[in-house]
Amino acid sequence: MSGLSLFEALEARRAAGSRPGRRDDGLRIALAIEGGGNRAAYSAGMALALDEAGLTDAFDDVYGTSGGALNAAWLLTGEAQRWMRSWAWPEVAAAGITNPRRVLRGGPLIDLGLLVHHVYESITPMDFEAILANPIGFHPMATDARTGEGTDLASYVTDRRSLQTALRASSCLPLLAGRPVRIGGRTYVDGGLSEGVPYRRALADGATHVLVLRTRRSDQYAEPPSRLERALLAPYFLRHGWKAGRAHVDRHKTYAADDLHLAESSAAPVATLVEVRPPLGSPDVGRLSSDLDSIANAIERGRVTMNAALGREESVGPDV
Repeated sequence: MSGLSLFEALEARRAAGSRPGRRDDGLRIALAIEGGGNRAAYSAGMALALDEAGLTDAFDDVYGTSGGALNAAWLLTGEAQRWMRSWAWPEVAAAGITNPRRVLRGGPLIDLGLLVHHVYESITPMDFEAILANPIGFHPMATDARTGEGTDLASYVTDRRSLQTALRASSCLPLLAGRPVRIGGRTYVDGGLSEGVPYRRALADGATHVLVLRTRRSDQYAEPPSRLERALLAPYFLRHGWKAGRAHVDRHKTYAADDLHLAESSAAPVATLVEVRPPLGSPDVGRLSSDLDSIANAIERGRVTMNAALGREESVGPDV
C-alpha cells in the first residue's frame, strides 16, 4: 500500500475496518493540527468532519499544538461529535477562561487551569481516561522555555493529572497565560513558538502519510512581533528563558517555510503529506476572539472544507 496517496490510504483503512494498534498495511498515518487560540475553531470543524466520516481510527498518531492539542484530545475521547462545537458555546465563554479583569488582580489574562480543571471537568467533561487508553498516540507539542526547542510531551502523559498539565503547557501563551508550565523538571510555553504546525515531528517519528489541519488561510501569514509586543514580552523571556524569546521573534520564518513545504507537498501527483486550510474569504478569527457567532461559523466552515477534501460534498447555509 506504499504507493497510495493520503486520502486513498485513509479510505482503504476505513473500508477494511483497520484498527489502531492492529495494522498490517505497513503504513503509519498521522494527523497534525495547527494551533492558533480560538482560530482553532477551523481545525475543530475539520476534525469533526473526519470523525463523522468514520476516519478517526484510520490514524496511528495525532499531533497538536496549543488549540490544536485541545482538538486532538477531543478527537481521541471518542466524543468529538458531542463536544467539538463547544468552542462556541455560551456556557464555556461564561466560565471566563479569558478575563481582562483578572489581570487587574495580578492574575493571568488566560486561565488554563480554569479550562482543564473546571470547564473540562464540569461544563464539557473531557474523558481523559479514554484519551490515555486510546491506542492512537497523542502528542501535545510545547516549547521548552529554556532552550526554545519544540518538545513532544507524549512521554510525560501517564495519568489524568499529567495529561491536563500537558494540555496547559501546549497552550501557555507567554505572559498572557502566566508562568511557564512545569513538567518533568523543565518548564514549557505554547508550542506555537517552535512548532506551530507539528507535521515535521510526525515525519521525524516515521509517519509515511500526514494530514495537516491548518487554521490560517493561504493568504494569511505569520508576521514578526511588533516592537511593542517585543518590549512587553522582554521581561518575561529574560526571566523564564531568552531562547524561547528568540523562537517567538523568529516563528514567522518557521511558518513561512512550513507554508511553502506543505503547499508543494499537497500538490504532488500522489500526495502523502497534505494540508487542508480554511478557504479564501473565510472570516478572520482572532486568537482571543469572544465572538461566538464567528467561532461557530469557523467550526462549520472547517467541517464543510474537510468534507470537500474527502469528496463528501454537501449543501451549506448562507452564513458559511
